Amino acid sequence: MTQHKEPPDAAARRAVAPVICYSTATLPEPPLEACRAAWKMARKTGAARVPPREARVVEVPAGGFLRIVCPGGPQVGDLNLFSARDVSERFYSGKTRALHGSHVTTGDRLWSCFPWLRPMATIVEDMLDWYGIDEYGGAVHDVIGTRCDPYTARLLSGTDYHHCCHSNLTRALAAHLGVPVAEAEPHVHDVLNVFMCTGFTRDTGQYFMKASPVRAGDHLLLFAEIDLLAVLSACPGGDCGAAHSSDAACCHPLDLEVFTGPPPEGWSPLAANAYDRSHGAGS
Repeated sequence: MTQHKEPPDAAARRAVAPVICYSTATLPEPPLEACRAAWKMARKTGAARVPPREARVVEVPAGGFLRIVCPGGPQVGDLNLFSARDVSERFYSGKTRALHGSHVTTGDRLWSCFPWLRPMATIVEDMLDWYGIDEYGGAVHDVIGTRCDPYTARLLSGTDYHHCCHSNLTRALAAHLGVPVAEAEPHVHDVLNVFMCTGFTRDTGQYFMKASPVRAGDHLLLFAEIDLLAVLSACPGGDCGAAHSSDAACCHPLDLEVFTGPPPEGWSPLAANAYDRSHGAGS
């Protein structure tokens, strides 16, 4: 590939300071302290163990908590979130990324898609928040990756693999809704990569993964801002330190735990986004 010669003002162009696209100063503050107080009184009311290279579903009522736990060996998970009342409202990883950054942690919210655009869940506790950003630019719990899928696997390897996260999520959602996989698949969406350590290479800008720092007993605690349907796949990449979309990696289960109790003091679910949805038509 031919690279063009630098213009005389190349250095000046590169030196232009960046501007943050979305100021979050006006976002409603999550009630973290009230959530932590409610968490102390919550009791486990549901659970599901996610087997390696499979997915499972739990429902979490608004005001409750979802705890995602690594019970054994290091394992990453791909999480889809839906409104339990209408699966058309689902997690919007791109807007969550634009508001909070490429990786999320305590105090960040997981936002739903248009036209709702409201908090679905708030991260109350992240046991991997100590990791920060490493020397490679890697960090944990990303909203930049999509999910391993059979289409990309077919494109790159010429083979069919049915236990990638996209297929796992599709099967689990179809079984929960009682619909064919072809009907469920369009609802499966870009994920929160729980426990996954990722970033972009500084020389080529390519998406990379590295072995997750998660260990047995670590968890991510989410507060449900609306009635949630949570679907989690235990990625076939295991800790994603080597490969995915195959049976090559050593994989482990993950646990989904639902806790309920008195809701946080002063908390109430936020309404759907107030935009009038006219889009300027007829104006």
